[in-house]
Amino acid sequence: MTAQLEELQIDGAVAVVTGGANGIGKAIVTALLGANATVVIADIEEAVLSATVAELSPLGAVTGIQTDVTDESSVTALADQVFEQFGRCNLLFLNAGVTSGGGGLPWEQEPNDWRWCFGVNVFGTGICSSVFIPRMIKSAQPGQIIVTSSKDGGVAPVPTASIYAASKAALTCFAESLDHNLINNNTALRASVFYPSGGLLDTGLYSAARNRPEHLQRQGAGTGRGSMSFDELVARVAKATGKDPAVADLDELAEFVVEGVRKRRFIIARDLDATAELLHQRADAIGRGDLPPQHGLVLG
Repeated sequence: MTAQLEELQIDGAVAVVTGGANGIGKAIVTALLGANATVVIADIEEAVLSATVAELSPLGAVTGIQTDVTDESSVTALADQVFEQFGRCNLLFLNAGVTSGGGGLPWEQEPNDWRWCFGVNVFGTGICSSVFIPRMIKSAQPGQIIVTSSKDGGVAPVPTASIYAASKAALTCFAESLDHNLINNNTALRASVFYPSGGLLDTGLYSAARNRPEHLQRQGAGTGRGSMSFDELVARVAKATGKDPAVADLDELAEFVVEGVRKRRFIIARDLDATAELLHQRADAIGRGDLPPQHGLVLG
């Protein structure tokens, strides 16, 4: 039986949000400040980080620390500063993420595409977990670790985004394992998996290659497609589906996320009825030994 804990008090909580300088991360920071939390934004883009902190400072207590989640020393320095300044971290949003740099056929992806995407999405989550969670447990403060996954991979893959989908499937599995272990070890912490949902999200994810390290650049032609703007993504989806896609309201979604964290929900997502139906179809196919159905979104 899952041990039930009281709702979290967001008012007065100390939150760390990786990848919090733009996109859904920035919206989550805004929602947390609106709930009177103290927020530390950890982001690799120094200029964007500074601008975001300056913009959001009138809303509450927010600071920024430039952090590379793929670098243990950088994450350790982040944790050191957070715990030295505040003595605790109640909410850890493991939100930093990138694509592989472009879609296409799986065999067109290069080893560096795997290293780049898994390095940030999976290893970054692992490093932050290894550095922060033991300190959070030791503090004995109630808290939540929120892992940003994706229905692309976390539920079913978009086949033309195979590396990204694989990384997000790994994060969903990790979040489940994490929550089981936090419960079984009688901690005051719980985990959540967040599936950004409710439409396409206007974030910096699709142009994440702007932060791609030189040593992880593609060596060959790759898929022939790198970054794209959000408008280009919308156009691609419209072409693939024959209709204009829904676009999520990031501020409204962020409020939904914070409420889910307050209630300590494991799965934080919109459209769960449709998700459940797809999962039933996948389970039936697996039971027959067939190829499970893919996520409905296909990008050419």
